Amino acid sequence: MKFSFLIVALFVYSFGHAQDSDASKKANISHIISLFKQKNIDEISTVINYPLKRENPIPAIKNPKEFKQRFHEVFDQTLVDLIAHSKPEQWTEVGWRGIMLDNGTLWIDSEAGKITAVNYQSPFEKKLRQTLIQKQKEHIHNSLKQFKNPVYTIRSEKYLIRIDELANGKYRYASWKIGRKENMPPDIILSNGKLDFEGSGGNHVITFTNGIYTYAIYRNIIAEKDASDITLVIKKNKQKILTQGGTLIAE
Repeated sequence: MKFSFLIVALFVYSFGHAQDSDASKKANISHIISLFKQKNIDEISTVINYPLKRENPIPAIKNPKEFKQRFHEVFDQTLVDLIAHSKPEQWTEVGWRGIMLDNGTLWIDSEAGKITAVNYQSPFEKKLRQTLIQKQKEHIHNSLKQFKNPVYTIRSEKYLIRIDELANGKYRYASWKIGRKENMPPDIILSNGKLDFEGSGGNHVITFTNGIYTYAIYRNIIAEKDASDITLVIKKNKQKILTQGGTLIAE
């Protein structure tokens, strides 16, 4: 009897906990919608998970003060209206990733209800991004000026590394010894990079080949707390000869 009672009690607790969790998530969604209906920028700045990343090379928004200054760059009237007039059925929980609006235009954390990602680019940001890319092309070495999208600029213990997406869909790797700059001739350029995703968390690797050598750039999005942004792994004849952590450089 005691065992049966325990099972029933656990079921009732689990059911009640699930209901409380669902109610909390609905309340978080309603709160976000309400803030955008009011266009309450001060309050919205408190429900952002910083840094709020923007598409490279647009710098991330680091804190509430900067968010308020750049609010209209990210949240134009089209996006504000989309969020403010959204219905509960437009918001979907996607496991540990959180809750997304429509097909991922906006993401919020399932528990805290904070905005974790904005996958929307206003006309202002589109123009800004092209301006910043052009500025990059003006200051890098002539051999690197032709590319479609900048991907990463990385500083490891020994190297400065630049990864770009090319017009043909391949990726390019260029590196310099630490102390040299991007306007100097690179020590190595590889233009045959291939992107592969690892799992569903966003982690990915871009792999380049150079004869018997392979260069792999691992982007550690979901990782241990103190993990590097990037891990560089170089292999010779499939034998690992170098592993270095790297830090992403904000342009």
